[in-house]
Amino acid sequence: MPQPPIAKRVPFDVPSPHGSRPDPYYWMRDDERKDPEMLAYLQAEADYKEAALEHLKPLEDKLFNEIVGRIKKDDSSVPYKKRGYYYYARYEAGGEYPIYARKRESLEAAEEILLNVNEMAQGHDYFHVGQMSVSPDNQLLAFAEDQVGRRAYTVKIKNLRTGELLTDTLPGNSASLAWAGDNQTIFYIEKDPKTLLGRRVKRHVLGTSSTEDVLVHEEMDESFYMGLTTTSDDAFVLIHLSSTVSDEVRYLPATEPMSEFQVLIPRRRNHEYNADHIGTRWVIRTNQKAINFRIVEADDDAASDEASWRELVPAREDAFVHGFDLFNDYLAISERVEGIKQVRVLRWDKSAEFTVQSDESASVSNLSVNAEPASKWLRYTYSSLVTPSTTYEIDMETQERRLLKQEEVLGGFDPRRYRVERIWAKARDGVRVPVSLLMPADFTQDGTAPLYQYAYGSYGASMDPHFRSSILSLVDRGFVFAIAHIRGGQEMGRKWYEDGKRLEKMKTFTDVIDVSRHLVQEKDAAKDKVTAVGGSAGGLLVGAVANLAPQDYRAMVAQVPFVDVVTTMLDESIPLTTNEFDEWGNPKQKEYYEYLLKYSPYDNLVAQDYPALLVTTGLWDSQVQYWEPAKWVAKMRTLKTDDAPLVFHVNMEAGHGGKSGRFRRQRETAMEFAFLLEQVQLTSAE
Repeated sequence: MPQPPIAKRVPFDVPSPHGSRPDPYYWMRDDERKDPEMLAYLQAEADYKEAALEHLKPLEDKLFNEIVGRIKKDDSSVPYKKRGYYYYARYEAGGEYPIYARKRESLEAAEEILLNVNEMAQGHDYFHVGQMSVSPDNQLLAFAEDQVGRRAYTVKIKNLRTGELLTDTLPGNSASLAWAGDNQTIFYIEKDPKTLLGRRVKRHVLGTSSTEDVLVHEEMDESFYMGLTTTSDDAFVLIHLSSTVSDEVRYLPATEPMSEFQVLIPRRRNHEYNADHIGTRWVIRTNQKAINFRIVEADDDAASDEASWRELVPAREDAFVHGFDLFNDYLAISERVEGIKQVRVLRWDKSAEFTVQSDESASVSNLSVNAEPASKWLRYTYSSLVTPSTTYEIDMETQERRLLKQEEVLGGFDPRRYRVERIWAKARDGVRVPVSLLMPADFTQDGTAPLYQYAYGSYGASMDPHFRSSILSLVDRGFVFAIAHIRGGQEMGRKWYEDGKRLEKMKTFTDVIDVSRHLVQEKDAAKDKVTAVGGSAGGLLVGAVANLAPQDYRAMVAQVPFVDVVTTMLDESIPLTTNEFDEWGNPKQKEYYEYLLKYSPYDNLVAQDYPALLVTTGLWDSQVQYWEPAKWVAKMRTLKTDDAPLVFHVNMEAGHGGKSGRFRRQRETAMEFAFLLEQVQLTSAE
C-alpha cells in the first residue's frame, strides 16, 4: 500500500463562550477554495485514494457497467397536463442529462423542446437545472441553473416561441421562483453571498435591469429558509418561510404583482403549517393542537382566525399527515401509518373516503404531479425495495386504477429473485425500531451474510423503502440490505423526530448500533461483515457510531459527512448554521455546547481501532463544507491504531450531491461498492 499523506498541524484555538478548543487542522478552511497549500493537500489525498484503490478498478468497472446497465438509456417521464400542454422529461441514449419538452393538447402533437440540458452542460464539469416555471400564457420559461455545485443559481428566461434567451439574467439566487399572472413579472430569492441563505425576495419585470428589481420581502431571522410557489388554482403567489419549529406564509394575488405580500398566519414558535388555495378558501396543514398535524380549511378572509377554522382531517396519534393535493371535488392526503407512507382520498362533502391500497407490507406511496384541480383522476407513485417506481392514476369516484408506467429495469431484473421483510429491532431503552430488509430469495438465516446498513435520522426526514436498482449489485453477491428507520426521522410520527434531535440526539446513534446488533443476533448478518453507510447528517451518524462502537463494523462509507459539529455550529457565517440551531442546539448555550461535544465525530476521535473507512467530499459543497471531512480524516490518521484502509475521495468539481449526470454519479457508487466488497472479502464474487 502507498503511504497516506500526513497533514501539517498549525496551532489554533477555536473560541467559544465556554472556553477554547485546540484545532491544529483549522488551517484547511478556505472559503474561497483558492489556497495553494490546502488544494495541494486535497490533491494528495485524491492521489492516495487512486493509488490505494487502483487494484479494485476492474471490479469498480464491472460494478459500474452493471449499475448503468440496469438504466434504460432512452427513458422518459410520465407526461402530465397543465394549461393545455403535456409536459415531460426524456433521456436520449447516452445522454447524461434530461431533455425537458412538451406537446400541445395531444401526445401525438409535435414536440417542443424547452431545455436540452445535454447541450447546456457542454464545457462544464458540473451542471444542474433547478426549478423551471412556464408563464401563465405558456410563452415563456423561467429556469435556474448552477454551473458549480454550490447551489447559487442564475435565473434565466427563455422565449418558447422563438427559442431565444431574453437578456434578463439574475445571478446568485435560490432555485425557487414564481410567475405573476401578468406574464411579465417574476419573483425570485436572492442569496446572501457568504452564508448562501435566501435573504431577499425580489420582483423583476421583464426587459428591465436587475438593478431596478424591487425588494418585496427581506428575512431578518436567519433561522428561516424561504421558498416561492403559486397556489394550485394559480390565484396567489406564496412566500413560504420555514424554520425547524415555525412557519409563515405570505401571499399576493397573482393578478396584482405590484401589491404587497400579506401574512396569512403570523409566525409563532412551535407552530408549523403550510397552505394552499382553491375556490374561495384556504386549506391548511397545521400542528396547532396536533403533534402529527391535521388539515383545516378557512374562508379567504379568515385564515388567521384559528377559531373559525373548519376541521377536514383530524389529528391522530397513529397517523402522521405529510401533505395534500387539492381538487375541485376531492382532497388527496399523504399520510404515514405505522411507518408506511400511503395516500388517502376524501370528498369535500365527506360523503366518500378511501385509502389507496398498497400491494406489499414494506412499500411507499406518494402523491405525484396533480396539476389540474378539475380532474377526477389522482396520480400517485408506488415503490418498494423490490418494486420499481410505478406511476398510477386512480378515479376518485369509482376507484378504478390505471397503470401509467413502471420504471423499466434492464439487465435481467426479476423481482422473484429477492425477498423483502419488515422487522422490528429493540433499542436499548426498549423502543421498537422498524427496519426494512432486502435479501436474495433463497436467503438463509445462518449468520454468514454481509450487511449493508443505511440510515439517516435527522431533520425529520424519513428513509422510505424505495426501489434502488444499484443495490442489486450487492444483494446479488449475497448482501442483506437494511434501512434502519431510526429516531430523528419521522417514520413513526412527529415524536419519533423529537426523540432524536437536540438533547436527545444520542438516541439516533445508539439506535443504529442496536439495529446492527439485532441483525447479527438474529443471524441476518455475520458479526464480522457488518458495513454502514450514510451521507451528510447520515455521515455524522457514521462518524459518531465509528467512535462509539468501532468493533461492531467491518467497514463504513461516510458521504459528505457533517463531522465537525461544534466548530460549525459556533460559526454563523457558514451556510446553514443559523437555520439549524433548533435541530442540533446552539453551542453558544453551555448545555448544548457540552452535549454536542459528547458526540461530535471530530472531537471524539481517540487512539483505537476503527473500521475501514471511505470518506467522500466535494470541494464546492455548500451544505457540508469540504474542510469538515478533510480535518476528520487528517486527525484520524494520527490516532487510529489499526491498519484498515482510510481513503478520502475528493471531488474537485462537485458540491453536496456529487457529480452531475445520471451515469457519472454512478461511478462513485461503484467505487463505494467495490470498497465494501473487498472489506467483506467478496471481491471475487460474480
